[in-house]
Amino acid sequence: MLQKTQGIALSYIRYRETSIIARIYTEEFGLQSYLVNSVRTARSKNNRIALFQPLTLLDMVVYNKPDRDLHRLSETKISYPFQSLPFEVTKSTIAMFVTEFLNKVLKEEANNPALFRFLVNSILFLENANSNYENFHLAFLLKLSFFLGFGPESAREFENQLRENSYPFLPDTEMETALNIMLRQPLGTPITLKRSARNELLDALVAYYQIHIDSIGEVKSLPVLREVLG
Repeated sequence: MLQKTQGIALSYIRYRETSIIARIYTEEFGLQSYLVNSVRTARSKNNRIALFQPLTLLDMVVYNKPDRDLHRLSETKISYPFQSLPFEVTKSTIAMFVTEFLNKVLKEEANNPALFRFLVNSILFLENANSNYENFHLAFLLKLSFFLGFGPESAREFENQLRENSYPFLPDTEMETALNIMLRQPLGTPITLKRSARNELLDALVAYYQIHIDSIGEVKSLPVLREVLG
């Protein structure tokens, strides 16, 4: 049965000689995998593999069969062409980190419209921001944790959960203030954080996710993110 949905491309793997299996978080069906044929050839129409680059926002017509793990696409097009996200080093590095995290934490094969809208709005903010996005990844992880069921209500609760799990996190007043702003204010709210404080909070956030989600494991994009934002 053909159905329309919007989607967020997360990753893809090569399949046979010319195809891929694309992992896409959809508005209507949650996380799904789609077989896409004939995209890795010189004759591939309009460079179709570019549609499945991480965080690309898509309009899709899909063959959806609930009893299957692998689905097929009928039509796919980009719903919002990016002008900065793949091309600006800072933004693309943040996007790489966000994509790795989403691949680790999004598991549900059921629709969650509120989560989908949050993800789309966050991606569009990063794409369109001209300033005040150097802490985007920190605020994003904090806000995402609420959709996943373990968001802290305050900086103090965040600190206490880490300490209860033997993670030595002792934020100063400046970091507590920054944490509370990220928790309570929209993305892009100006926040002053030194490089060392940003890295300390980033490590604490990764540890916080590891406490709540066993499958987080190693985050390979962390060293690159630290280097670029340094």
